[in-house]
Amino acid sequence: MNSSTLTSTKAHAPETIPRGALIAIGVLLALTVAATAAVRLSGVDVRAPDAAALQTRALHFQDLPDGGVAVLATDRQTEVARLQGEQGFVRGALRALVRERRLRGLDQTEPFYLIGRADGRLTLEDRATGQRINLESFGPMHAREFGRLLDVQHTDTTAGR
Repeated sequence: MNSSTLTSTKAHAPETIPRGALIAIGVLLALTVAATAAVRLSGVDVRAPDAAALQTRALHFQDLPDGGVAVLATDRQTEVARLQGEQGFVRGALRALVRERRLRGLDQTEPFYLIGRADGRLTLEDRATGQRINLESFGPMHAREFGRLLDVQHTDTTAGR
């Protein structure tokens, strides 16, 4: 056997991970899963508390004959906006909340609540089902679509992140 044969054989030999490293990885993984399960099962709320509500607006969404959606402020029964076309994110969020109400057999005339918070975040809440959508989770562009439905201007909470 010459040196070139020996070198090519070594180059293709599989590398092995030391047994101690594999055990350490397994222990770390098991501890992580156990710690996560302990927190989840304890009922501790690890979510950051919501900032104070600066403005809350009760809204109704009414389908129009032309396929649009009228957004009505329930406090004044005035039209805040008219959504034409798909308006993808707004309609998608509303469909999810309306679907949950239908599944539970709840009244569809209850308003949804759009909440503008002191930290610039927006929350869409359905008090009938207890569901809420933290709109900043979907990015500033989508949050601004809902922000236009409030009297205050929505601020971009992702700047500087």
